[in-house]
Amino acid sequence: MKQPEFRSGFIAIIGRPNVGKSTFMNRVIGQKVAIMSDKPQTTRNKIQGVLTREDAQFVFIDTPGIHKPKHKLGDFMVKSAEHTLNEVDLVLFMVNAKEGYGRGDQYIMDRLQSVKQPVFLVVNKIDQVHPDELLTFIDQYRNKLDFAEIVPISALEGNNIDRLLEVMTEYLPEGPKYYPDDQITDHPERFIMSEMIREKVLHLTREEVPHSIAVVIDSVQKREDQDIIDVQATVITERSSQKGIIIGKQGKMLKEIGKRAREDIEALLGSKIYLELWVKVQKDWRNRLTQLREYGYREDEY
Repeated sequence: MKQPEFRSGFIAIIGRPNVGKSTFMNRVIGQKVAIMSDKPQTTRNKIQGVLTREDAQFVFIDTPGIHKPKHKLGDFMVKSAEHTLNEVDLVLFMVNAKEGYGRGDQYIMDRLQSVKQPVFLVVNKIDQVHPDELLTFIDQYRNKLDFAEIVPISALEGNNIDRLLEVMTEYLPEGPKYYPDDQITDHPERFIMSEMIREKVLHLTREEVPHSIAVVIDSVQKREDQDIIDVQATVITERSSQKGIIIGKQGKMLKEIGKRAREDIEALLGSKIYLELWVKVQKDWRNRLTQLREYGYREDEY
């Protein structure tokens, strides 16, 4: 009897900001590789998460949310997301069942019209709506684009995720393992550490801070004869007032950011971490190409 062929492929997750793309990927991979926040447009780079099973390997690309750009960083994010669609084997268009159909969805579907690869409509957050509402919601999309499959899920609760993976396997081409079985992302550890710190800033600071921050890992050094790693990082912001918010009264906010980020980094590296954080003001960095490149946003990668 012939053995079933191994399948593998690259899958883009696309959708309006804050539909749950990063939550979905972290759920599927089983470990945090993508930043999660209730604030929109927090994913800036294409983050690859890798899931390897006996029959298939899925390489997920969590694209930045497609939206109308307001600055060079926003422009970079949108170009990155659109370019991704032409490089993959399968596209997951994720929508938020709770929010309902919006103009942003149509903006994305207009771009999906020219995509030759199969496009799935993945309806997320089904745990937050009544089943009767769900059918009406799906009909709004079904008539606007020829989806290969429509799969309702809850990324947060894990509902129907296994079913989605089964259906996806059928659409992946026969192919090799691109990554070793135990690898869950292609990003270097420094990148994931910087994202973990940025996530804590987003969770803990006020509305005016989030989109104007970047995090740079300055150094990572293991202490001799000790299972301790020293990590030094700088949080970049655009205004002195934002720096004050991030540091907080008597440094309390920065201390809390550091404490929470350290716990995540220790889980990532499996070692005790000593984390030192600084905050630096770089005026208007999101519109300066030299700064964007320095902080890891390189247009020539796409």
